[in-house]
Amino acid sequence: MLTPDQFFAFLAAAILLTLSPGPDNMMVLSVGVSKGRARGVAFGLGCAFGCLSHTLLAVVGVSALIAASPLAFTTLKVCGGLYLAWMGWHAIRSRGGARIDTAGASAAPARTLFVKGLVANAINPKVALFFLSFLPQFVVAQRGDANLQTALLGLTFTAQAIVLFGLLGFFSGAIGQWLARRPKAGQWLDRAAGAIFIALGLRLIVAR
Repeated sequence: MLTPDQFFAFLAAAILLTLSPGPDNMMVLSVGVSKGRARGVAFGLGCAFGCLSHTLLAVVGVSALIAASPLAFTTLKVCGGLYLAWMGWHAIRSRGGARIDTAGASAAPARTLFVKGLVANAINPKVALFFLSFLPQFVVAQRGDANLQTALLGLTFTAQAIVLFGLLGFFSGAIGQWLARRPKAGQWLDRAAGAIFIALGLRLIVAR
């Protein structure tokens, strides 16, 4: 188990890192503003739950193998970037704009965005390498069972990401409600969001 000092020191660092500007924040904001509150929350939760895959990789040591293999890292990086670019292309082609269904929207679109957020985070090699380098800093070897400590730290990171990304999607969605009454503005916002996805995807592909 984690000691109180160990837990709260990690939690504080995790919160600061999650709140710092980055691709995940931009994507959650983009989806929340262009697609509405529920979909922004769904995408944010998907991104947060994607951290579980990286926790598992960090525990079993697969992330270390990816870091040691340039070919594996490059392949995963390109796949992740292409996926983000694909999401951006579909957003740009969308003709719906930022619409909020106040009568009760179908659950399918929200589930789809949850899965997209989950996959986008899970296949991001930058996040895998981040977990590999960040989590072990808070593991106390003298307490034994480093794998259990790593798993608990990863679950803690995921839990705070669920809260913060959920709030981010919730409040960005409020902006989407305002834009729902302005279809043309919503269409341009869809295109802007798509451009952000594509830019993030390309940056992920070309980044060293």
